[in-house]
Amino acid sequence: MHLVIIGNGITGVSCALTVRRLQPEARITLVSDETPHHYSRTALMYVYMGHLRPQDIKPYADWFWPENRLELVYATATALDTDRKALSLSNGQHLSYDKLLLATGSVSRTYGWPGQELVGVQGLYSLPDLEQMHRHTHGIARAVVVGGGLIGIELAEMLHSRGIAVTMLVRDDRYWGSVLPAAEAALVDQQLREHHIDVRYGTGLAEILGTDGHVRAVRTSHGEEIECQWVGLATGVTPNLDLAASCATLEIDRGILVDDYLQTSAPDVYAAGDCAQHRQPAAGEVPIEQLWYTGRMQGETVAHTLCGQPTRYRRGPWFNSAKFFHLEYQTYGRVPAEPEPGESSCYWQHPNGRHALRITFRPAQNNAVTGVNAMGIRQCHEVWEAWLRAETPVQQVLGQLGKANFDPEFFRRHEPDMLRSFKQQLVAAYT
Repeated sequence: MHLVIIGNGITGVSCALTVRRLQPEARITLVSDETPHHYSRTALMYVYMGHLRPQDIKPYADWFWPENRLELVYATATALDTDRKALSLSNGQHLSYDKLLLATGSVSRTYGWPGQELVGVQGLYSLPDLEQMHRHTHGIARAVVVGGGLIGIELAEMLHSRGIAVTMLVRDDRYWGSVLPAAEAALVDQQLREHHIDVRYGTGLAEILGTDGHVRAVRTSHGEEIECQWVGLATGVTPNLDLAASCATLEIDRGILVDDYLQTSAPDVYAAGDCAQHRQPAAGEVPIEQLWYTGRMQGETVAHTLCGQPTRYRRGPWFNSAKFFHLEYQTYGRVPAEPEPGESSCYWQHPNGRHALRITFRPAQNNAVTGVNAMGIRQCHEVWEAWLRAETPVQQVLGQLGKANFDPEFFRRHEPDMLRSFKQQLVAAYT
């Protein structure tokens, strides 16, 4: 089998390594125009901040690829003929395949703002984006970040580390209002304020103003003009469909449409990771999953199908993690930003505003836990996954809460305070 993989991110590389293990004789070719090698996308911010060198974010040494007979091609896939099972590349090369995986990832989403083409306006998704940010923020005094999600706060921290004054424009009335409940969002806002980030909630971007082709200011949705020399667009990402959209036999919507086995509408062509859109996502799941760990899982899953072991993709309980300056965040399961019918939650917060835990559960279903948000307290993935899969009653979870604590040995334990608070809340709810 000759397997060609378009994309050398976590999805493509996870698939390649799994196929190599399952089918040692397979020929595997990875094609990417982003970088000649695989790198850790989640570590980009630490290169900018000087904590890591560019070579430090390569998970595998250069010798690893030939040692494992993984062919790396640094080029753009410009055309796909699924009838002939052939690809054309920007370097003039033509590749035939037996099986093809599209793992083309995402691109930054923009909304057609006037001035978004100016020098000094960009998103942050790839290593080339980081290199561009290095160039365009060197020596500047002020920047504006548009958007209040995970990338937005990463950009704010990166810029702050270089002494650049930052203003954040956030359309919601709180940070990440579509994801975080108000109490957790307030803890993140506290971090932003402590690090002197000027946050404008309820404010969007109307226009980017320039002089001689470079950014000089932005105009907000309220008509205010804010001087700046760089604008970071952190308004989300969208599937990279450049190659798929050029192929008439591939069905696309917002992403490349795939079935439970991650197969597309074309024979022997699969899609996984950020670019894939599930035709029938499982209950409570989204059609497009754009997280590092779901990309890895999809890459590993599709590898089994490619090797003749058909395997349905099943994500399991939702998980995500991040760090907001000095505040660590983990979430497992489902914790809605706003209370929903049939769901209750218990919330504990330390007076210092640096530790909090929220547990959600369904009273009508034997008080089964449905999710947790942990702020400044590390939780054990395996423990929470087991509780969520088993629909464990919240009373049992509270009785074993210390089992989920993943903080280092000498960190202070907060379980006694949490339990007192949670029990009071439960008693009040049922009396």
